[in-house]
Amino acid sequence: MEIMIVTGMSGAGKTAALKCLEDLGYYAIDNLPAILLAKIVDLSMAPGKRFDRFALVMDVRGGSSFEDLFNALDELRSRDTPYSILFLDASDQVLVRRFSETRRSHPLEGVDSSIVDNIEKEREILQKLRERADILVDTSELNIHELSDKLKEVVPEATGVRSSKLTIISFGYKFGIPLDADIILDARFLPNPYWVEELKDLDGLDDRVRSYVADRPESKEFIDRFVMLIEFLVPRYERERKTYLTIGIGCTGGRHRSVVITNELAARFDNDEMPVSVIHRDIEKR
Repeated sequence: MEIMIVTGMSGAGKTAALKCLEDLGYYAIDNLPAILLAKIVDLSMAPGKRFDRFALVMDVRGGSSFEDLFNALDELRSRDTPYSILFLDASDQVLVRRFSETRRSHPLEGVDSSIVDNIEKEREILQKLRERADILVDTSELNIHELSDKLKEVVPEATGVRSSKLTIISFGYKFGIPLDADIILDARFLPNPYWVEELKDLDGLDDRVRSYVADRPESKEFIDRFVMLIEFLVPRYERERKTYLTIGIGCTGGRHRSVVITNELAARFDNDEMPVSVIHRDIEKR
């Protein structure tokens, strides 16, 4: 049996994620109160009623303290019932725009509160839950189809499948840090191909840019040291049931250095025991 707790910011796409998980074979329940979590396990084991996979949306609409949820999760762990927490997030600007477009009220809406106030309050309420998340997905730049593809990458294909999975994102600092990154590395200490006339208009997928960045001794040492760090961290993350690790590699614009380092790291990690997804978030931006 496997339970996926879907939570996160209002407007970040929890309803869409729940539908995607239902398509992946999960029995989906929206807005489940924390006090009923353990009951779901009991009901699933009833004769003729067994379900193998549940996707349960639990968020601020439940109205109760999230300490109730933490207690319920501790009970699941004491009963050796596996679960994962999927936290969906988006930037404040995107959340405000989505609420404006849909004209829906925020769950925390009050008489004198603005949508910005409600988003800030919700972030405070959800912070501890966000810290406990196994999977963090930033939906700021994802449409519903891209969200579905993302979930297919990070959600186990079958009950009990929990191989370590890395996602490496190249990005430009001037466009903001990826919200769903567990680890951020700054590649701006490397010489910038942007200032080389014949490389300026190329990107990190071009062999000339790759050679300019990756063949430097400091780049090779940087990659070697980081590979050693990840090899040290992964089994310890797995011990704590965190099997999805997202790494952000940043440079100024996200088109040259970060792209090269991301691809070099992915080539070192990608194998049957540790599959890797690569996202070049800002490579087309100027």
